[in-house]
Amino acid sequence: MNYLLPLLLLVPIFGAILAAVIPRAETAKLWALSISAITAVIAVGVWLNLGEPYTMPIAPDSWMNLAPIHLSLSLGIDSISLFLVLLTVLLVPLAICASFDSITEKPRQYYAWMLMLMACIIGVFIARDLLLFYAFFELTLVPSFFLIGIWGGPERRYAAAKFFLFTFAGSVFTLAAIVYLGAKSGSFDIATVVTYAQHHFTAREQFWVALGLFGAFVVKSAVFPLHTWLPIAYAEAPTPGSALLAGVMPKLGTYGILRLVIPIGLVANPDDNHLRTLIAVIGICSVIGILYGGMIAWVQRDMKRVLAYSSFSHLGFCVLGLMAMNRIGLQGSILYMINHGISTGALFLCVGMLYDRFKTTDQYDMSGLARIMPKLAFFIVLFAMSSIGLPGLNGFVSEFLTILGAFTSSAHLGTRFGVLAALGVILSAIYLLHMVGQILFGPLKTPAAQPEKKISRDLDGRETAILAPLAVLVVLLGVMPTQLILNPILLPVDGILAMTDEKPPVMTQKIVEIPQVAIAK
Repeated sequence: MNYLLPLLLLVPIFGAILAAVIPRAETAKLWALSISAITAVIAVGVWLNLGEPYTMPIAPDSWMNLAPIHLSLSLGIDSISLFLVLLTVLLVPLAICASFDSITEKPRQYYAWMLMLMACIIGVFIARDLLLFYAFFELTLVPSFFLIGIWGGPERRYAAAKFFLFTFAGSVFTLAAIVYLGAKSGSFDIATVVTYAQHHFTAREQFWVALGLFGAFVVKSAVFPLHTWLPIAYAEAPTPGSALLAGVMPKLGTYGILRLVIPIGLVANPDDNHLRTLIAVIGICSVIGILYGGMIAWVQRDMKRVLAYSSFSHLGFCVLGLMAMNRIGLQGSILYMINHGISTGALFLCVGMLYDRFKTTDQYDMSGLARIMPKLAFFIVLFAMSSIGLPGLNGFVSEFLTILGAFTSSAHLGTRFGVLAALGVILSAIYLLHMVGQILFGPLKTPAAQPEKKISRDLDGRETAILAPLAVLVVLLGVMPTQLILNPILLPVDGILAMTDEKPPVMTQKIVEIPQVAIAK
């Protein structure tokens, strides 16, 4: 395990560097696909070597220790970060494969940035040092900026600049909070910092640290009203890039809230009035985002904007589940992060396949496509039903648990939050069924400028292979969510909600030693 975790970072970084200098574009895209697939195999190896999926291997914490600032290349993984890593290594190869026909300008640089983005996202999920976590968190901005700004739509430069400035501005406050945590605790090790803050910070200190940490995380999670970068960034990004940005990027914010804000700022003093007010305000903003995003998605013409506002609305459920501050809400939120990444990423890929044929994403320029493209119609309907929350598919359990978490969180949220959030499920059914009905059913209508043989072509083998694994996961996570996700994340969730022991070591339970890894039993 001590070698697999660094390989998760080194392989895509090495692959990105070589992809940028490979002479032939055709070779570059095959190289990028191979590197992303190898990274996925390494991630599966981490999963298999993890033992019980709710345990945490402790990687070495001193590969590099810069004495004045106590920065160490400390990596580790538990079941929560494992599933988010698996989501990343699933979506990146599919997005790269979906780019083969659509990316013709500067393809080598495009695939290099995709691999670099993959490495930075994985780095956020496996970092166990606060400064290392922050470094990877900020580095995700660079490849995202270039992917949107170079290969995006007509307003790509404005979208890239807005995305960069919003996220970077919020990160300034988070950096201040991180520096304060490190200075007070004498370490940047996440577990040590959490323990110190819980037992030695006053309620006022915890409030201001939590507020500072929220700075970057609520922007990345697109919490209302700091969401305005999201619709234009998703709409203007190249569609395979939109699938990756919508599927994984917002999870960096919700993961930061889960891993840092809740245990550092919200758990230790749940009865403090300032902290209760902060939780309530974030909960209110989440509910507003759920309803506002759904209503705006309802009136959009562009399918990418429909999915962008849909993503904004669904992210409100993720944050609401976290603010419930109970086991049901946190489990539902983590499951929602994974299911949202699968379903929304898949819908963006489907829209990209339509764009490759019709060169438009205006839903009113087409209708009746189920007659000539039955395979694509099947996948679009399946993924739309998943996003709506149809029972039996993956979206249902996550939405149910986050809403139930709000209902049962009498100390922080309560019935009103649960009822208002449930209205968002109705809105999602309205705008997604409207879009699906418009493009798939009714009289056949296609853009007249496109060649007939191009229009009538259904999914080929490559496109079917891209969507098939996502369709399988939609069904599997719908019928087996407890066995696959909820049970494995139970112990880390309880650890986040519980006060840690005052003793500094990371693991205070009995440790069983096996070669090169310590597993908490």
